[in-house]
Amino acid sequence: MLRQLVDFFFKKKRQIDESEQIAKEKQKKQGKLTARERIERIVDPGSFHEWDMFVQQASTELGLDKKFLPRDGVITGTASIMGHPICIYAQDFSVAGGSLGLAHARKITKIMDHAIKLGIPIIGINDSGGARIQEGVNSLAGYGEIFYRNTKASGVVPQISIILGPCAGGAVYSPALTDFVFVVDKISKMFITGPEVIKTVLGEEISMEELGGARVQAEIAGNAHFFAESEEECFEQVKKLVTFIPWNNKKKADPFPPKPPKVDYKISQIIPEDPRQPYDARDVIKAIVDDSDFLEIMPHFAPNVVIGFARMNGETIGIVANQPLVLAGVLDVDSSDKAARFIRFCDAFNIPLLTLVDIPGYLPGVDQEHSGVIRHGAKILYAYSEATVPKITVIMRKAYGGGYIAMCSRHLGADFVFAWPMAEIAVMGPEGAANIIYKNEIANSPNPEETRKQKVQEYIEKFANPFVAASNGYIDAVIEPDETRKYVLHSLFISKNKMEQVLPKKHGIPPF
Repeated sequence: MLRQLVDFFFKKKRQIDESEQIAKEKQKKQGKLTARERIERIVDPGSFHEWDMFVQQASTELGLDKKFLPRDGVITGTASIMGHPICIYAQDFSVAGGSLGLAHARKITKIMDHAIKLGIPIIGINDSGGARIQEGVNSLAGYGEIFYRNTKASGVVPQISIILGPCAGGAVYSPALTDFVFVVDKISKMFITGPEVIKTVLGEEISMEELGGARVQAEIAGNAHFFAESEEECFEQVKKLVTFIPWNNKKKADPFPPKPPKVDYKISQIIPEDPRQPYDARDVIKAIVDDSDFLEIMPHFAPNVVIGFARMNGETIGIVANQPLVLAGVLDVDSSDKAARFIRFCDAFNIPLLTLVDIPGYLPGVDQEHSGVIRHGAKILYAYSEATVPKITVIMRKAYGGGYIAMCSRHLGADFVFAWPMAEIAVMGPEGAANIIYKNEIANSPNPEETRKQKVQEYIEKFANPFVAASNGYIDAVIEPDETRKYVLHSLFISKNKMEQVLPKKHGIPPF
């Protein structure tokens, strides 16, 4: 009897090994790695341990009983990345198109349950044709179970999705519920309804790449946080991200040895003398963070706001900055969504927030109003107000109107607020304000242009400077730009043990 069991084991193992060789050939023809190869390229060498290898499909209907679906099309297990323990799964497109059946889903939900219970990140590699039609409602039930766990895990353990093939229909909602989504050019595809359906219903011809390719998701739809040219580049991005984030919401990210910024970056050389001239906010960030190392997130979507991770004194911080190079750094529908979600991630995982402000306000226009800029713009107000991690704000140049309030002002609970001497803090820009307040004086002047210039300067001296805000206690200190790193480091040190009481409630209701 024992001998028969051993023979049966080796037979099954041999079948699985043979299927892997077939998978390798299939994937290679498409220029893709196999599910196992992908896992092994991401995790530390020799650290991966597979679970549930011998799970078989749950249904025997519609000919499934005659098919051998190794692992039911998904590999699950545990491993480490840079020494950090993780749970991971990878769908295998070479097995029934990576389609999700009930057993397939149960393997995924089991490894997700492990991640939640053990307090470690979960990484999912998506490469699937969608629900397994032969399993009917059971496959839909499987997706629902996954979405439920995505939601349960949210804010408890980091969730990372890597799209390395098609991710269509209901399947796209699992990545959408996770914290970070990685896509690869010419490989990743995400969409609710495929090109065939669109052609049938709307009569429009469109390719999968145009509909939901990697560039579409990273630049237009905003569903992807990281874009890579190859799978290998994608895996390196994942590895770097993991070093910046904690294992779970009870911990902080591991510290690194502190390093000064690189000498190539000096704030005094970055900021133009003319306040109307743009500059790259990322250069300011690199001038103040450790080793000038900044991991930008969603760089291709809503680039008028910059978000990402860096370190100061070896500790991870999250950074939100207006980007003067794009739309003068205004807030709009997309940038508000982008910043708000990032702020909430940092708050959930104990990552202090640094906000760098240079904003003329919210983007005006009929398109923005009709797109719901009020509702979307309120998300960033909510996110900052809700966050209880240390919040440090530096007003670099402009901070006008609602934009001043929204970018983590003292009034939204910032712990420390600093301003550079050239900062302009007002309801609106000095030129626009002077044109309204002194309209009659300018119009009746023998030299309207000269009078207008005088009134603009008068408005700046009276209202649009940091000393007015500082005199009201809204600014803690007016600092020289080159002192920014010193003041931010001190603020992070002082607020390390910050405690903030939260009103008893089940949860708030953000303007979703």
